[in-house]
Amino acid sequence: MTVTTHGAEEKEGVTSGDAKVDGNAEELESDDEDDLVVAAPEGGATKKKKKKKPKKKKPVQTDPPRVPIAKFYPSGNYPEGEIQEYKDDNTYRLTSAEKKHIEQLIQSDPEETYANIRKAAAVHRAVRASVRKYMRPGVKLVDVAEYIEDGVRALVEAEGLEAGIAFPTGVNVNHCAAHWSPRTGEVTEIQQSDVIKIDFGVHVKGRIVDSAFTVNFEPTYDVLLEAVRAATNAGVKAAGIDARLGEVAGEIQETMESYEVEVGGKVFPVKPIENLSGHSIHKYQIHGDKSILLVKNDDPRKMEEGEYFAVETFGSTGRGRCDDGPECSHFGKRPGLTTVPPLRLNSAKSLLKSINKNFGTLAFTQRYLERAGESKYLLALNHLISQGIVQEYPPLYDQRGSMTAQFEHTILLRPTCKEVVSRGDDY
Repeated sequence: MTVTTHGAEEKEGVTSGDAKVDGNAEELESDDEDDLVVAAPEGGATKKKKKKKPKKKKPVQTDPPRVPIAKFYPSGNYPEGEIQEYKDDNTYRLTSAEKKHIEQLIQSDPEETYANIRKAAAVHRAVRASVRKYMRPGVKLVDVAEYIEDGVRALVEAEGLEAGIAFPTGVNVNHCAAHWSPRTGEVTEIQQSDVIKIDFGVHVKGRIVDSAFTVNFEPTYDVLLEAVRAATNAGVKAAGIDARLGEVAGEIQETMESYEVEVGGKVFPVKPIENLSGHSIHKYQIHGDKSILLVKNDDPRKMEEGEYFAVETFGSTGRGRCDDGPECSHFGKRPGLTTVPPLRLNSAKSLLKSINKNFGTLAFTQRYLERAGESKYLLALNHLISQGIVQEYPPLYDQRGSMTAQFEHTILLRPTCKEVVSRGDDY
């Protein structure tokens, strides 16, 4: 999920039939042995022969994935993401006894342990590996979204606010860059020429993995995808403790603008979308208080130890700027709301109670309200929006006829190193 920087508010495997997840699943076989007493020849001593216990069966993921990810990691030790060392004055951190001790304390805290974000990342990798195979021309966009959401709920063992979907699944087509999720009954199907951004999040105890990728079905825009993937990786590489947000943005811009796309004999420069950005991530809050723009700027703020960031980039063959579109599908209760304004509609009071119970400050869409049992909620939802309790995140579009692409990773700035928790074999 992304942040827009215009306006008052700011808004980037399980193999079916395989016996492991991410290539890092724990070994579940048992080598325990029982002693079997064997009679010895007459006059001889009794001998013991070892009898092996039957080996425990390894879990096998289904297609579509429905086996909880915890079955593959019974000890709760989920795989680390990609580890990158800090640079310059922070190289000492990798071997610092003090920083290692801080990480040990974090790991021993059930609320703050890295196991939560790593479990969410393992679920994300498994689900996206499966949906890539599912997506093809002719499949409805709403079916893609629900395929992802059903997989996330099953693998993370969704339960209230303990674990589940972190925000509405983005299925953003062509010049729509972000924040569009299909409604119930949506009939639009994938076309062969489409360039589709898939952006979804998984949370465990409020720790959110926010990661996105782009899918195309013909080679016309392969270079666009390559440019945006490279720009995201450049942003990830530049990020780190004490890195200035404006300078990270400069690395993203320089990388992306080094590419151009040829379409029908015409050459288009790949432009970073200037009013979209990555962002810090707080517990149960997808958009934190820091943004990573996609063009170099003078933001002097630094990244700090312990912070989580979504490093996401968007590239376009159009003008490189997005406008709000109609038919909003992303909503969220405003974080930090200390007092609730008076509500004149009983239906709004009831809907707010449902939002607090099911989502808290996590973003949601109309389909999620319906799944929670809500109906005829539009008047109540609009009242909550007008009272400043719920915030809209409208879909974001570049000019019609252009193509946009997105890649995104969640990174954790650990005391000793930078961990790209959402990294996988795919991107």
